[in-house]
Amino acid sequence: MMLDGEVVVVSGVGPGLGAKLATRAAAEGAKVVMAARSTQVMDQVAKEVAAAGGEAVGVACDVREPDDVAGVVRTAVERFGKVTGLVNSAYSHPGFHDLLDTPDKQLRRSLDIILHGALGMTRAVVPQLKAAGGGSIVNVGTMSTRKPLRGEGGYAVAKAAMACATQYLAVELGEHGIRVNQAVLGWLAGPGVRFYLKLTAEQRGVSEQAIYDEIAGRNPLGRIPTDEACAGAILFLLSRLASEVTGAVLDVNGGEHMPA
Repeated sequence: MMLDGEVVVVSGVGPGLGAKLATRAAAEGAKVVMAARSTQVMDQVAKEVAAAGGEAVGVACDVREPDDVAGVVRTAVERFGKVTGLVNSAYSHPGFHDLLDTPDKQLRRSLDIILHGALGMTRAVVPQLKAAGGGSIVNVGTMSTRKPLRGEGGYAVAKAAMACATQYLAVELGEHGIRVNQAVLGWLAGPGVRFYLKLTAEQRGVSEQAIYDEIAGRNPLGRIPTDEACAGAILFLLSRLASEVTGAVLDVNGGEHMPA
């Protein structure tokens, strides 16, 4: 299995990508430690993983709180003896506004969770990765940093800061055998997009399928990628299959955006 013997911390486990990622990581042989402010989704994922013969545990955590972050790592070490991987996917969207109209409080909250939260989780995990002889960190980015969409400015700015941090961390941690990469995701056919489809369809007086087809038609594969399918790209970057990949950006968007 791709992650056999690995112990992976996944931050930001909600009902979409985070849950699918944790489930798939466990199916690939990893011991999974989930972190999120709410435990409801994590409890369900842990039950499903256990029923399938895997191991996963959820820890209530606000990534802005150092004590919470330390508790996640402590749980991982106490339960599984080590940490070898980290996925930073904690999420905060400041709302759909033009950038200069984005409420400052909401913009700072997004930066605190997406950038500072990722740095805090990384800072806590790195000593364990060093002790394990190396490991992998994957930061989850957004296509909005590469293909601007009006109303996404506040969210994209926070993710862009994390993208820059990814490359610096790759340079700084490489000597310890720690790889740091970014998976840049586009539209995801999960709960958030389903809400967007419903809202937009109502506003425009058309069917949800019409909105789906419009979005899906922008990429060569002709579909909106699912949370579960996109989780596979993150697992690849976590795994030893990507042993020579660091400081890289992997676009996972069905080909909607193709960097030069």
